[in-house]
Amino acid sequence: MKKNLFIQRSDKKKNVLEKLVLVCIGGVIGFLNGFFGGGGGMVCVPTLEKVLKLDNKRSHATAIAVIFPLSLVSCAVYIFKGAIQSLPLLTVGLGVLVGGIGGSIALKFLPSKVIRIIFAVLMLAGGVRLII
Repeated sequence: MKKNLFIQRSDKKKNVLEKLVLVCIGGVIGFLNGFFGGGGGMVCVPTLEKVLKLDNKRSHATAIAVIFPLSLVSCAVYIFKGAIQSLPLLTVGLGVLVGGIGGSIALKFLPSKVIRIIFAVLMLAGGVRLII
């Protein structure tokens, strides 16, 4: 009986540690999103895949659900500071809305391997663009 209690305690400690690690990773994702005004998904998706073992599609969908509220909060902060101009907000916002709907529909139908390749190419292109 003691052995089972020991295993349960060990599992509870492991679960608490895993949750603490996930909260810390979430903090990093939130910081990146707030600091750069986006981009937290580049950390969130691989984290969800590797740490939580979510499949590719669920990782992307979950990242969107996590990043969306963060983006709204970041947007509110930028609006409060007067750092956003209305014309780019409306025009780019319209494109983001249409693209977001299209992307979520595509995510539903594309195979996971294709999504992984597209994501890797975008990450690579973003990294190269930052260097150049």
